[in-house]
Amino acid sequence: MSDSTPQTVGVLGLGIIGAIWARHHHAAGKLAGSWNRTAKPGFPGWMDSAAEVARAADAIQIVVADPPAVQGVLDSILAELDASKLVIQSSTIDPDSSARFHEQVTATGARYLEAPFTGSKPAAEAGETVFYLGGDEALCEAAAPLLGLVSAQRLRIGDHRQACALKLAMNLNVSAQMQALAEAHAICARSGIGDDTFFDALSRNASCSGLTRMKEPVLRTRDFSPMFSIKHMHKDMRLACGMKASNGFPLLATVTARLAAAEAAGWGDEDFAALVKLLEES
Repeated sequence: MSDSTPQTVGVLGLGIIGAIWARHHHAAGKLAGSWNRTAKPGFPGWMDSAAEVARAADAIQIVVADPPAVQGVLDSILAELDASKLVIQSSTIDPDSSARFHEQVTATGARYLEAPFTGSKPAAEAGETVFYLGGDEALCEAAAPLLGLVSAQRLRIGDHRQACALKLAMNLNVSAQMQALAEAHAICARSGIGDDTFFDALSRNASCSGLTRMKEPVLRTRDFSPMFSIKHMHKDMRLACGMKASNGFPLLATVTARLAAAEAAGWGDEDFAALVKLLEES
């Protein structure tokens, strides 16, 4: 198996984050190809199939919605993989799916790095994504030059399963904080306390966080354009619910139910801060 550092990357999945990363790689002269299930022929590096991208690139980064979508991509590219290729799996998936994908990729001789990330659209645009890497030290070092083009930090978590578990744990923490922020905001709104007073007091409170600062303008302006959508956070919490390590967690169950209700209300494509709208509806 090759331990060489990949020089080019192909991006499979051109959603909010994948498209931003692909443009960063293109600007750096490292993009070998790009592909998306919904055709985007004008996109930099566009190719008509995932297999073409896999043939052209040293590293193939997968950024799609969920485990079935990852499996669909792998089904298309496995025949193109060999010891010269590195698959960087950056979709948010569960540990069991990661183990299955790891086995499929490494059976071809290729290397597999689990690389979920934190950071929504603004972070990706600024190159401030943080990757949670699941793989041995040499593999993480081999991927670092390319991942460094789209990220501020790369944290080695452990193996591929552990990287997925940490990512889902982080998203549970974020979604739970969002639900708490929505409820606190609603209490004050119903009590006649304005946003200026609420957010000024919150800024001086121990509970003020990066999420608070990120979502303050969203709640003030009511602009729920997706930085991270309801439907994707709901998917992540469903995956977390399916882990043995989270069996019986009450807050996880509550947040998952709230996200399900928001998606059922038709807000799936809106930012997950739209959880606040459920409280306003009630």
